[in-house]
Amino acid sequence: MIDYRKAPNVPVWTLATRDVQVPAVIGDGPMTAERLSELRGVLAALADQPIATLEAHPLPDKLDRSRGIPLDAASPLAQHLSQLITESAKTSAAAAKATASGELLCRVVVPAKVAAEMGQGLVRWAEPKGPGLSSGFYGDIVHTATGQFAAKANLVPVSGAAAAGTVGGAGATAGAAAAGGAVLTVAAPLVLMAVAVGVSARADRQRQQAIEHITDLLEQLQADKLDDEHSALNGCRPAIDKATAILLDQGRLGVSLGLDSAVHAIDTALSKADIRLARWRSALDKLPAGEPVEMGSLTEVFPGIDEQGGVFRTHLELASLAIALKRRVNVLQAVERAQSEPDNLFENFARALKDDEQRLEELEKGIAGVLLRLSTVELARPSSKRPVLLNAEVDRLLRSAYQLRSMGDGVALNGRPADVAIEIARDRDGSVVVFPALPAAA
Repeated sequence: MIDYRKAPNVPVWTLATRDVQVPAVIGDGPMTAERLSELRGVLAALADQPIATLEAHPLPDKLDRSRGIPLDAASPLAQHLSQLITESAKTSAAAAKATASGELLCRVVVPAKVAAEMGQGLVRWAEPKGPGLSSGFYGDIVHTATGQFAAKANLVPVSGAAAAGTVGGAGATAGAAAAGGAVLTVAAPLVLMAVAVGVSARADRQRQQAIEHITDLLEQLQADKLDDEHSALNGCRPAIDKATAILLDQGRLGVSLGLDSAVHAIDTALSKADIRLARWRSALDKLPAGEPVEMGSLTEVFPGIDEQGGVFRTHLELASLAIALKRRVNVLQAVERAQSEPDNLFENFARALKDDEQRLEELEKGIAGVLLRLSTVELARPSSKRPVLLNAEVDRLLRSAYQLRSMGDGVALNGRPADVAIEIARDRDGSVVVFPALPAAA
């Protein structure tokens, strides 16, 4: 467990992406995590521009950094974070004490209103359970990077932190703006880069999970054509990783990185997923309404559906891999587009992501709909001249029925918008590791 007796007061900043006019709802005294969550909703409703919050917690001793994206101290995100910490320490005793060591676990929360604008597919509530996988704020503070409870902490608002200038081509200023009696820190580049790296890390995690599943399935199938599809998609990673490093470390996306060919391979895979989805929907539409269906009729269109492995399940994982890779590319393109308009950073970023997300959301919803429909199909007993089924046939029928029912597990068609939480581990040298964006529970 983390010893928070040494740092009971946790500073929290309200980060605006532009000068905004909002009532002074935060106040100066300490607050609880629950109250901060409520105030975030109020600020999102009252402000015309996105308002995020940033908390600075002590860095845990044990931290799995392999799940995040590392950025050196010269990266735009690291520099903006350092700038905010340095300037805040001059005017806030709580900020100075909490940031004195230089080692922090920062938590940036972007309101659900903004998350919805960026596309609900980026962050959903449905998450695999496990240590550090789906942690968030559940009354007390729980760190997503560690899965550990942070006990009771007093969240102390920090105001008046001003730092002007541009870093790494981010093209905006970070300063303090008086807004209707409240002092908000204007930090569009910091919010943009935090969201960009967090979403990119999340998409890469989804890619890793999809590849693991595909590898297991292909070992069972030994299917050359599917293996070629997998190789083509997996081959896109180097170009995307290089583009990510250049954009997030240096602030500008370079040319001739091989990103165009990677995008072509991803778009080809998405096109195949669209074709397969149309075929699956058509097959389901042809099934007799309300009548049992023999397993053989389903396996003609959904081969291997009654098994843990199979071509159908591999097609699903290939679609998931293509979607995850496309999301990483979308983030890169959105950041590049946002940087081309220095005075319109976050809004342009959100708009670009929303536009690119629509096709992916439709594809995901379509696949989810197919899985839900399959999970409700009633199986008929296999055709047989015998009046009684053999034990082996009964076992196969039960197993197939179970496999069909499980198709709908974890499928979420329309999850409610969630606050997006991004955690950033900062070391003494100013370098950072950004962990995958996750829903921040209220």
